[in-house]
Amino acid sequence: MAEERQPTRTQFPASAESQKPHLKKAPEFPILEKQNWLIHLHYIRKDYEACKAVIKEQLQETQGLCEYAIYVQALIFRLEGNIQESLELFQTCAVLSPQSADNLKQVARSLFLLGKHKAATEVYNEAAKLNQKDWEIYHNLGVCYIYLKQFNKAQDQLHHALHLNRHDLTYIMLGKIHLLAGDLDKAIEIYKKAVEFSPENTELLTTLGLLYLQVGIYQKAFEHLGNALTYDPVNYKAILAAGSMMQTHGDFDVALTKYRVIASAVPESPPLWNNIGMCFFGKKKYVAAISCLKRANYLAPFDWKILYNLGLVHLTMQQYASAFHFLSAAINFQPKMGELYMLLAVALTNLEDTENAKRAYAEAVRLDKYNPLVNLNYAVLLYNQGEKRDALAQYQEMEKKVNLLKDSSSLEYDSEMVETAQKLGAALQVGEALVWTKPVKDPKSKQRTTSTSKAASFQQPLGSNQALGQAMSSAAAYSKLPSGTQGLDSRALEKGHVVR
Repeated sequence: MAEERQPTRTQFPASAESQKPHLKKAPEFPILEKQNWLIHLHYIRKDYEACKAVIKEQLQETQGLCEYAIYVQALIFRLEGNIQESLELFQTCAVLSPQSADNLKQVARSLFLLGKHKAATEVYNEAAKLNQKDWEIYHNLGVCYIYLKQFNKAQDQLHHALHLNRHDLTYIMLGKIHLLAGDLDKAIEIYKKAVEFSPENTELLTTLGLLYLQVGIYQKAFEHLGNALTYDPVNYKAILAAGSMMQTHGDFDVALTKYRVIASAVPESPPLWNNIGMCFFGKKKYVAAISCLKRANYLAPFDWKILYNLGLVHLTMQQYASAFHFLSAAINFQPKMGELYMLLAVALTNLEDTENAKRAYAEAVRLDKYNPLVNLNYAVLLYNQGEKRDALAQYQEMEKKVNLLKDSSSLEYDSEMVETAQKLGAALQVGEALVWTKPVKDPKSKQRTTSTSKAASFQQPLGSNQALGQAMSSAAAYSKLPSGTQGLDSRALEKGHVVR
C-alpha cells in the first residue's frame, strides 16, 4: 500500500514543475514596453523632463530598441524645435517597425517642417501604400503639393481626403488653392460646402463672408459675417469685415462702434487702426485720421495700403511734401499700381516739380489701363504747360476708357471730375459732353474732402490755365477718396484668407 501511494504523492510536484517554464516565458515579450504607460502618462501631462528621464532609463535597459520610447522622445524634440533630431529618431522608429504607416507619417511631417516638401511627398506616398484609408496622409500630401505649386495634384489629394473623411481643415486648404489660382467662384463653392458640413465654424463663416464681400454680394456677406458673430461675438476678423462694409457705405459712426468692441481685445492690429483712421478721414477729422494711420504704420511699416492712405490724407490737407514721402514709400512696396503714381504726380505738381510729375503721370498711364482719372489729370497738367497736342491725346485716351466703363451698372462719376473734363474738352475744342452720356450721381457729402470747396472756389474762366490745373489736381485726385476706403477693405480681406 505504501508503495502504491508514493507515486501518487510525487505526481503533484511533477505537474507543478511542468507549469513553471510557462511562468518564466511571460516576462520575455513585455520587457521592452514595461514602462510605456509611465512615458505616456508624463507626456500627456506635458511633464517633459520627467518623461525624458524615464525614456533614458528605458532605452538603457532595452539597449535602444524600445520603439515607443524613441517615438515619444522624437515628439518632444519636435515640440522643443529640434526638428532635425526628431527626424533622425522617427527614421529609427521606421527601421524598427517598417510596416508602420504612423512612423512614416511622422518622418514626412518632420521633413515638411524642415521645408523638404518633395522628400515629404515621397514618404507620404510610401505611407499611403501601407494605409490607404487614412485621410490625414492624403490631406498632408495635398498640403505638400500646394507648397510645391502643383495645384492639380493638391486638389486630387484633398478631394481623396474628403472622400475618406470630411474635415474642416481639408475644406480650408482646398479653398486656398482656388484663391491662389484667383478663382473666387470655385472658392466660394468649396466654402459653401464646408459651411453646410460645419455650420458653427466661425472661421469658415467669416472667410465665406469675406469672399462674398470681395465679389460684391453684400447681402450674403453680411449674413455670413452676422452668423459668425452670433457664435463668437468678439470674432476679430468678422467684426473688422463687417465694420469695413459699413465704412464703405459711409456709415462711419456705426463702423467706429464695431471697431471699439475689438480695440481692447486686439489693440495692436494694423488693419484695425488703418480702418479707424479712414473712418475719421470720412468724417473730415484729418488730424485724428493721421494719428491713427501713423499708429498703424508703426505697427506695420511695410504695408503699402497704410502708406497709400497716409499719402491721401496728407494730400487732402495740402501737405504735399509729407504726401510725397508716404506715396514714394508705398510705390517701393507696390511698384505696379498706377494710381499711386498718379497721386505722386499730384503731389509733385503742387510742389512745382513739373518734369518729375510728367514722368510719374507717364508711368501711371503705362500701368493703369482702366482708370480715366489718370489720363484726365495728365491732360490738365500738359494743357497748363502749353502742350495742347499731348493734352488732346490724353483726353482722347480718357474718352476711350470711359466708353469701356460706361456700361457698368456700378459706375458713378464724381461731379467735379465731370465738370473739369467738360471744361478741358471745351478748351481743347473737342466738345463738352462727348463721353458723359450717363447721368451724373453726386457722391455722399461724407465722402467729399476739403478739395471740393477748394475746386468750387475757382470761378475764373478756363483761360486761366493755372486755376484749372489746381482745380483738376485737387478734384480728380481727391475724388478717389473711396479708393482709400477700398484700400482698407482689401486689407481686411487679406487678413481673413488665409492667409497664410
